[in-house]
Amino acid sequence: MESVPSNTRPFWMDTAVIAKQPPQTGQVSVDVCVIGAGITGLTAAELLKRAGKTVAVIDLARIGWGETGHTTAHLTEVFDLDYSDLISRFGREGAQLAALSMRRAIERIEENVARYNIDCNFKRVSGYRYTENKKDVDQLEDEAEAASRVGVPNELIFEAPLPFKTHRAIRFDHQAQFHPTRYLAGLAQQVAGNGSYIFEETRMLDVEEGEPCRVITDRGTIIADDVFVAANVPSTNRFFLHTKIAAYRTYAIAARVKDNFGRDQLYWDTEDPYHYIRTHEENGVSYVIIGGEDHKTGQDDHTGLHFQKLEDWAHERFGIESVTHRWSGQIIEPVDGLPFIGRNPLSNHVFVSTGYSGTGLTFGTVGGMLVSDLIIGNHNPWADLYDAARVKPLASIRSFLAENIDFPSHLIGDRLSPAQASGTERLRENEGAIVRVGGKKIAAYRDPQGELHMMSPVCPHLGCYVHWNEAEKSWDCPCHGSRFDAVGKLMNGPAVSDLASEEVDENAPMIPERYEQPSPGAEPLGSPVLSVFSCPFKPRPS
Repeated sequence: MESVPSNTRPFWMDTAVIAKQPPQTGQVSVDVCVIGAGITGLTAAELLKRAGKTVAVIDLARIGWGETGHTTAHLTEVFDLDYSDLISRFGREGAQLAALSMRRAIERIEENVARYNIDCNFKRVSGYRYTENKKDVDQLEDEAEAASRVGVPNELIFEAPLPFKTHRAIRFDHQAQFHPTRYLAGLAQQVAGNGSYIFEETRMLDVEEGEPCRVITDRGTIIADDVFVAANVPSTNRFFLHTKIAAYRTYAIAARVKDNFGRDQLYWDTEDPYHYIRTHEENGVSYVIIGGEDHKTGQDDHTGLHFQKLEDWAHERFGIESVTHRWSGQIIEPVDGLPFIGRNPLSNHVFVSTGYSGTGLTFGTVGGMLVSDLIIGNHNPWADLYDAARVKPLASIRSFLAENIDFPSHLIGDRLSPAQASGTERLRENEGAIVRVGGKKIAAYRDPQGELHMMSPVCPHLGCYVHWNEAEKSWDCPCHGSRFDAVGKLMNGPAVSDLASEEVDENAPMIPERYEQPSPGAEPLGSPVLSVFSCPFKPRPS
């Protein structure tokens, strides 16, 4: 198989082969252009094509190489947000609708597996929310009661079926797990052909809304009546949605285990950040797949320690023989607890879906189902609940203020803080850092062959400085989660372009540290801050 451009490689990419699709060539005309070939985009594309629409799906990289391939692949109606909080924020009816949408999403996956005979290890399993701490028992009891109130069957039990001591657990039956990239391979086979396309290695540069819309890519133009931005973070919405979501890194490992500690199950603990566990069998070998150690993207200088902490946690609780895979993913947290799915704010023909928290594969399927209904013109009972333009001040104001302070603090603070080093001579092979060369701060990386790569540290999205991710050998933006590989190539939006390359004379005389304005072409310093805090929400015109 081809290599994934990362220092770590997900288990799902090593154990599946997806047929390669060509990049776009020239101009293409279809009914709908879908941006993103993950579970959201391919779910929508399959449904749209089945309804008689022609579709073009584009992806910056390969099918499943985005967040779908970086998950731990739980399919569940158990939210990251407690059901009691969901009820308080959206009411009992809203919480019931949310639970129902998750249930329907799992059923949709199960139906697709059967309809297209997709070999993806789909299994119905039980899920357990458990605690190792006596202090959290009351919380679990309240959560069991709240789940029952919104029609989610559950049973409160004394211990979860795990090989270590737990004090209480809630069992949720009829959840599911599968192999996510094999599932996408099956969906992709249903999309391409008969006037529909999947274009890999095709970068969206801009979306011009109109009748029709024009999607400008680095390979040409796609003409479409409607556009669905099904990327993890919508890059077409420069500002409005980004005040309502925040990006977090989450870490995962796959490990061989000496003894399978029970039949396939899903598990989530009550720690903060919490851990999540599942098992998987591949070619007769039993694996345990564990995730956790979440933190805000670009805001940790020692990312490798999170893998080590996760492995230590796993070794203490399971009979692990060896860790075979380590990877991380990007979780997008919404300020009020539910995703934003529907028409892009202030748009008529552009749709978005983002903010899945830690249940991305289930919510991604919800997003594909809901947006395909909106485009086709079908009534969908979840549309108002997930409306991308919604504002729930009482449910979200605390999270809104906490998350959005990162933007002005990093936009200004990273320019005022000193560089990590003066010059590049101390930069070791396969290491990156923000350094000062002459009078400029530079994002510098020395590759394994010793060649030096120098880039602007300014994220092209809204002008924040990127930070070096030592574990994944990437540059991560702490403001809105854009990520770039070691030599500055775009990996994840909302940015749509690479880090600008820099040519700097390393022998130039050193200039004292000084305040820096953003690079030319970046958002003027100050204007985004005022936009966030003076008028963050604008209603969509009727």
